[in-house]
Amino acid sequence: MKDPNYYLEGLIHNEEHIVQEIYQKSFNKVLVFIGKNNGQRADADDIFQKALMQIIVRAKTRPFQITSSFEAFLFVSCRNLWRRELNKKRKEVTNYSIEEQVSEERDIALSVLEQERWEFFQEKLKLISENCQNILKSYFKKIPYKDIAQNFGYNSENVARQRVFKCKNKLVQLIKTDGKYMQLKLL
Repeated sequence: MKDPNYYLEGLIHNEEHIVQEIYQKSFNKVLVFIGKNNGQRADADDIFQKALMQIIVRAKTRPFQITSSFEAFLFVSCRNLWRRELNKKRKEVTNYSIEEQVSEERDIALSVLEQERWEFFQEKLKLISENCQNILKSYFKKIPYKDIAQNFGYNSENVARQRVFKCKNKLVQLIKTDGKYMQLKLL
């Protein structure tokens, strides 16, 4: 497995063989995800391109290191972009007023910000206990409290609710006490 920053550097310097390798390793996962979430091949092509552009722009404006695998980093970027695209389409269908189209540059900037917020959240999630991490992951997947209680050996749904509440509070406290939180919040 290659260093994820190898791919990042290859993208920044537009090294064709590295870009092709990224496509070969990652595109099909993105295509499957978008296909399962109301998208087509053309959507996957667009999202994949936007994600690569977002990563390049971010790396050139604020250099960073990828701590996970490059494939995972790229997939999360694509997933976030596709979710934003779906939300935008939903708003266009339900909002009949005339809306200003978001420029491509602004869209990339918003994507970069969203990615930074996601990474910050993931960083803080890793700081709470493993038990709390697993409980919150179940909660975020919208697993019913009854099932959470059963999976974690709690006596009742109320105990599961209390545990989720305490874990969320720990996570929120870690997030809000970090100076980076205010920077990301204000952007």
